[in-house]
Amino acid sequence: MAIQSNTSEESVSGGGVNLYTGIAAVNVIAVNPTLSELEKLGIPLKSEPEYIGVDINGSTFNKIVFWLRSEEPKFDTRLEILIKPEDKVSSTGKNMWINNFGKTTYSEIKASEKYDWYKSDGERHAFHGEDTLMNFVLAWANVSNNAECYFDTYKDIMNAKVDEIKALAERIKDNKLRVLLGVKNGQYQQVYTKHFGRLKPFRKDLFIKQLNDGYSIFKAEYNSELELQKYNPELITPDDAPTEDSIKVEANSDWLA
Repeated sequence: MAIQSNTSEESVSGGGVNLYTGIAAVNVIAVNPTLSELEKLGIPLKSEPEYIGVDINGSTFNKIVFWLRSEEPKFDTRLEILIKPEDKVSSTGKNMWINNFGKTTYSEIKASEKYDWYKSDGERHAFHGEDTLMNFVLAWANVSNNAECYFDTYKDIMNAKVDEIKALAERIKDNKLRVLLGVKNGQYQQVYTKHFGRLKPFRKDLFIKQLNDGYSIFKAEYNSELELQKYNPELITPDDAPTEDSIKVEANSDWLA
């Protein structure tokens, strides 16, 4: 068997590994696992993963890495969320706010003072990456509308101390959620981070709505039908913004199953 090595932090298409595009139902099988824990899961890496103080294009971040497993077809992939204990601020200087329901929005003043729909319980400035994390948790834990969704140790979590998330993973180990997969540079499996879907109901249209947002383009190749399938290089490319012709939900679409 010939194996062409890549960095141990990448999930690549070498040695007969299949890559996939489309929406997949997955379980969370590990959160920031050690090398030994990954080996027990049958996931081969060459060195101990780093989650704290990682340099990304000249900026320093911490990481929360969720390892995800699909049962049919059978494969593992990972979702990486870059975090840091700093307030998230928009390019126009507005703070992102978060509350005890995991809801985030930008506002120059307290969101609850600006928006009637925004609840003030636990309202505070959100940290960088916290919106992605909570959107993931809302879908993964299948939190009902208007139910609480927050972590007590959120400051620790922003420093990649994820004991509370690991405890949640153990408690809801049978839960599934839906993620959109793509392929970057023809060899790297990617997970879309702008929307995560609940297992039921299957709402493909919500993924499409987010993809059609100019600020939420998926920088990876994916198939326009969003059907889970093995990677085919003849896909939408990251430089092509989705259009109404390439991705569209018809009024009577059976995608809204």
